[in-house]
Amino acid sequence: MKLWLIRHAQVLLGKGICYGVSDVPADGAQTLTAARTIAQVLPTRLPMVVSALGRAQQLAQALMSMRPDLLSATTDPRLNEMDFGQWELRRWDDIPRKAFDAWMNNFAHERFGGRESTQQVIDRVADALDAQRFGAEREVIWITHAGVIRAVQYIAARGRQQISNANEWSQTAPDPGAWCCVDISS
Repeated sequence: MKLWLIRHAQVLLGKGICYGVSDVPADGAQTLTAARTIAQVLPTRLPMVVSALGRAQQLAQALMSMRPDLLSATTDPRLNEMDFGQWELRRWDDIPRKAFDAWMNNFAHERFGGRESTQQVIDRVADALDAQRFGAEREVIWITHAGVIRAVQYIAARGRQQISNANEWSQTAPDPGAWCCVDISS
């Protein structure tokens, strides 16, 4: 299965802010620019699955208005960004180093911010991938977030095995408003 992994446009927050499941909007002009660019490269008649967060929904709506040939979008909260709990909407610089170190030392299971661990993100994204694999589509668009894209990259490389440390987590994801393609073996 080929996944078109599209990241929402830049959010309307200052630089250096920790945001995951906080439903902050994306910049409208950047969303339209991203949709125009992406609309030119996507194949026709692909199904689209979209995070439940507004910034991803914004891009999906803009893209569908430009590409009516795309199949209707379905919303899947498993494509939402990681929940950083008490660290949501805080400056990364203000998060205690002790909390960050605890996460890095137990990258799989530490619930950074008290809500969700990296392994929980991997597991829910793997569940979404499994559900997608049982469908008839061989090529699908996901409009989502950097953490979900990194989870897909991890799963594509290692399957559902537990992540053992932060070095196994991809350090790269598309910039806001950009995309990548990943082939997931069936």
